[in-house]
Amino acid sequence: MINKHSINPTSMLSTLAYHRELLWELIKRDFIGRYKGSFLGVAWSLLNPLLMLAIYTFVFSVAFKARWGIANESKVGFAIVLFSGLIVHALFAECLNRAPTLIVSHPNYVTKVVFPLEILPLMALGSALGHFLVSLLVLVIFCVFSGAPLHVSGLLIPIILLPMLLIALGLSWLLSSLGVFLRDFAQVIVMATTIMLFLAPIFYPIDALPPLYQAMLVWNPITLPVIQLRAALLWGAPIDWEAWSVSLVIGVLVFYLGFTWFQKTRKGFADVL
Repeated sequence: MINKHSINPTSMLSTLAYHRELLWELIKRDFIGRYKGSFLGVAWSLLNPLLMLAIYTFVFSVAFKARWGIANESKVGFAIVLFSGLIVHALFAECLNRAPTLIVSHPNYVTKVVFPLEILPLMALGSALGHFLVSLLVLVIFCVFSGAPLHVSGLLIPIILLPMLLIALGLSWLLSSLGVFLRDFAQVIVMATTIMLFLAPIFYPIDALPPLYQAMLVWNPITLPVIQLRAALLWGAPIDWEAWSVSLVIGVLVFYLGFTWFQKTRKGFADVL
């Protein structure tokens, strides 16, 4: 029998395996339900990132004439580099922005039925990964039709993103719990993820900053994934395994602490809701 309130990560993995079909159905319903009733439906998952790509590209490459310093760089090249960073941030931000309301938006799961609440952050992560994959497909197609090179090392993207996903999941457990008791967290996190967008090398190369600021930006959870995804997919550069290993250790730690906090506090959810 699964101990539903155990803080042992193996218990969480057992719960995940036991409820895998439920989790898959929740992810599909969440992904598709977001566009339910709209005229274009799931097509919005393509149009939204493309629209933002067009706006950011115009502002930074035309109005501000920003460049990455790449040989033979064009506006199309700038758009590709920019978009690759935006989709990483969107993946992380979607998980965190939704986390504070995951429990409070499903009160029936807490008060009326026996439900594995710990899989709700996994549902949000799965839905965010769906949007990321759609955006990544758009990026690949755009590169193919524009003649921009793609490299086989891009197949390492799942490994590159693993530490960030562990951090996102750990923080989602933490924030979903805090969001039950402190409702203002939802607004705070939206501001925080917006700040993270500009404090990561998405609109500019990190080498353009003084060393002191570079050292500060590496603590942004999306900085390393953005740099390494671009390096692997667009430029064919090898992964910095030392930096990746450090981020993985941090990811595992955040994952465990977030899950532990969630399990320790979940008994109080019903009293608040």
